[in-house]
Amino acid sequence: MHLLIPAAGMGKRMGSDRNKLLLTVLGKPILAWTLLAAEAASAIDWIGIIAQPADRDFIVNLLSQLNLSKHIEIVTGGASRQESVYNGLQALPLHASHVLIHDGARCLAQPDLFDRCAAALQDCDGLVAAIPVKDTIKIVDHHKTVTNTPDRANLWAAQTPQGFLTQLLKDCHDRGRELNWEVTDDAALFERCGLPVKIVMGEESNLKVTTPMDLPIAEFLLSQRFAV
Repeated sequence: MHLLIPAAGMGKRMGSDRNKLLLTVLGKPILAWTLLAAEAASAIDWIGIIAQPADRDFIVNLLSQLNLSKHIEIVTGGASRQESVYNGLQALPLHASHVLIHDGARCLAQPDLFDRCAAALQDCDGLVAAIPVKDTIKIVDHHKTVTNTPDRANLWAAQTPQGFLTQLLKDCHDRGRELNWEVTDDAALFERCGLPVKIVMGEESNLKVTTPMDLPIAEFLLSQRFAV
C-alpha cells in the first residue's frame, strides 16, 4: 500500500514561525511520530512525504535518524493542501493502484488504523476514517444565529487516513483543478464527483495537532502509550 503524508503546511493556527510538524513532542518532531506509526503498519510499503523545499534538509536529517525500513520519497508541496496532494499523486509509482492519505499532523494514529484502512480499501473505491460526533452541532448564519440543529446520529467527524483508488482520485483532482473547487480533504473531492465514500471507524485519540493546546494533549497521550 502506498501512503502520502501531506506535511507542507505552515500551521498558522499554531502560532509558530515554522512548520508545526517540526515542533517537538516528547523529544521527537511531530512528523517523526507520524512516520513511526506508518513504519509499524504492516500494510504500508511506500511513503511519500509532501513537504516545502525549505523543510527538505530537516526532513532528510530526520529520516537518517529514524532509519526507517520502508521506501521514502520526499515530494515538493504546493500552496494548499489540495495542491500538495495533487503533487503527491503525480509522484506515485505507476503501479500504485491504491493510495492512503494521512495528515502529518495526526501523529497519534496507531499502526492498526493504517492497516484497517488498507484492508477496507480492497472492497471500495474510497474511504475515510471517522468517529461519531459526540457534541450537538449547530448550524449558524453570518449573524451567528442558529438556523438548524442536525441529527447527531448522522454526523461523523472525519479523520485521516483516507483511502482511494489512485486513478479515481487523480481524476477527481483533475476535475477540481479544472472547475476551481476548493476542498479541505480528498473525500470531499470524491463526493463532488458523485463517488461513494465509506466510513472506517477511526480512533478517539487520533486528533490533529493544530493549536498550542493540542501539544500537551499529544504529549500526554504519547507518554501514556509508550510509558515514557
